[in-house]
Amino acid sequence: MSNESSKVLNFDDDYSLEAVPENSSERKSFWAMFVVMLGFTFFSASMSVGATMGNGLNLSGFVWAVIIGGVILGAYTGLLAYVGQATGFSMDLLAQRSFGTKGSYLPSAMISFTQIGWFGVGAAMFAYPVSELTGVNPWIFIILVGICMTSSAYFGMKGLTIVSFVSVPLITILGIISMVSATSESGGWIAMFAKSQGSITLPAAIGMVVGSFVSGGTATPNFVRFAKSKNIAVICTVVAFFIGNTLMFLFGAVGGAYTGRDDIFYVMIAQGFAIPAIIVLGANIWTTNDNALYSAGLGLSNITKIRKKPLTLVSGAIATLAAIWLYNNFISWLSFLNATLPPVGVILILDYFLHKENYSKDSAPTQTVNFWAVAGVVAGALVANFLPWGIASINAMVTATVLYLIGAALQKKAGANVR
Repeated sequence: MSNESSKVLNFDDDYSLEAVPENSSERKSFWAMFVVMLGFTFFSASMSVGATMGNGLNLSGFVWAVIIGGVILGAYTGLLAYVGQATGFSMDLLAQRSFGTKGSYLPSAMISFTQIGWFGVGAAMFAYPVSELTGVNPWIFIILVGICMTSSAYFGMKGLTIVSFVSVPLITILGIISMVSATSESGGWIAMFAKSQGSITLPAAIGMVVGSFVSGGTATPNFVRFAKSKNIAVICTVVAFFIGNTLMFLFGAVGGAYTGRDDIFYVMIAQGFAIPAIIVLGANIWTTNDNALYSAGLGLSNITKIRKKPLTLVSGAIATLAAIWLYNNFISWLSFLNATLPPVGVILILDYFLHKENYSKDSAPTQTVNFWAVAGVVAGALVANFLPWGIASINAMVTATVLYLIGAALQKKAGANVR
């Protein structure tokens, strides 16, 4: 193979293994970044959370849970957005600095595994209800959406942007029209929430809001590193997460109250809007699945040192073929897996602000494994899953923070030059 051919094969405009240059033509404006991040938060599984909250809270409790949980989630993802844009690094390249070159394999493996799993679950979440509606074998739809969604994820940010610009307005407009109509038919918001069983406490509901997307939010740097400025990165992320999650919770709450099912898809079917329902469901899952597969490809790229594009194809194929198995078996693991990623994000944030000098685009990571960072993730995950009180993701982040800071203090005291 010639040197020129080798250079072509070793380059990708997703910057899998290097920072996005500040003057790159790939840098994106506010609206381009906003629709990508908003599409990322349009997550069908979040509707289930909304339906659960709608059945267990009154209207006031629902509103406060969404606001407080949204503030916590916005602060977390906003800080990650700042770090991602400031450095131009993906989550995995940031992890090379904070966890070490080999230590970064842990967060990369975690994000890849969870996002490949979610891609398969998402494909099945589209296939099953559409199959139920049309009578067509669900495997037909799984293969179709797997090919389409993998293809768009293959083209990286360009593909994500195009899909988001088409999908986000469709989901927003059609979903809101359906939701408003259903709410009106149900006697309004107060009447709808008056049916609540009141079985959920406010702290538990806040935990549900934060936990609904905190693991996905850890991948925020993968996307906003392409933003033209820090202000664009932070504002579009915080606003998108708040709006997107709020809409998903509302769609789910209305779905639960109006049809007893936790998806706006079933509301639209009940209203006689079959084609718009399929469009909204497909667009909703497509935006999230594209982002999931993109992050999985970057994570595997960090581990294998192979560029993202071929790994995206492999990941998409595995997730598509395993979609039904993942749907039936993977979701039960998500409560555990969702608690493993928030400690990663908080350590990335801490390490950046404590050691900014190690995050210049010209610097290279110097440590192999930061054992305190790895220990923080492991301990955080254990505390989140086994401590019976509090908010699991917050417990995980607090634990990781304490362990990381103890380690940093001990290293400094010992005069260890590990960077």
